[in-house]
Amino acid sequence: MEQPAPHTVQSLATDLRRLGVAAGSVLLVHSSYRSIGFVAGGTQAVVEALLEVLGPDGTLVVPTHTPENSDPAGWRNPPVPQAWWPVIREQAPGFDPARTPSRWMGVLAETVRTWPAAQRSDHPQVSFAAVGARAAEIVDQHRLDDALGDRSPLGAVYRLDGMVLLLGCGHDSNTSLHLAEWRQQSPRGTEGAAVRRPDGSSRWITWTDVVPDESDFARLGADFEATGGATLGRVGGATARLMRQRALVDFATSWMRANRRTA
Repeated sequence: MEQPAPHTVQSLATDLRRLGVAAGSVLLVHSSYRSIGFVAGGTQAVVEALLEVLGPDGTLVVPTHTPENSDPAGWRNPPVPQAWWPVIREQAPGFDPARTPSRWMGVLAETVRTWPAAQRSDHPQVSFAAVGARAAEIVDQHRLDDALGDRSPLGAVYRLDGMVLLLGCGHDSNTSLHLAEWRQQSPRGTEGAAVRRPDGSSRWITWTDVVPDESDFARLGADFEATGGATLGRVGGATARLMRQRALVDFATSWMRANRRTA
């Protein structure tokens, strides 16, 4: 059997345009790189394809979260001994947008994070990185106690009427649904993280914010797609979903109000 040709910058750009990604837009991407298949040039080629389609007036945004920079008292996968908790809080290097790698966000997000001219928000747990014309506007002013709310990069994408691309992954990875969650009377809790001081030392800080819950995101996303709000297609070998973030969040805000029960 003849093997399919490798995906390239040019073929991926063609797929993205066919899906509906437009030049000049703000595009928030969640991705599973391996779902795309073999790409000549790897993740660099995928990012180049995205930036080529967006053009000089567009902006590429990715999540660069660091969930391990959190209070070890709440760790479950795996838990750590209680005797370790004070050591972790006192000795963990503080979050630094330039140094701290993301975790569990995928290799494509890490490639964007380290891209020339990439800018990153300074939230110690749920930062975002952006490349392009509106990058600073999106990542600046990320509120510690509004991690995924209107004063976060998600809120900035909403105000800019940006798009969401799920590239080989589902709505359980769709962080924009958290923006709808932050607009509810959602449960709140205390968070903690290590942050870097200007002199290079670190300190442990705490704050209060919404407790995230992704348990119903797959069902919510399916209901949104049933309205025709997402365009489905192929980018390389991956199933891709493209949608207006504003339409998604507005739908999800009403959906959660009707389907979630608050205490």
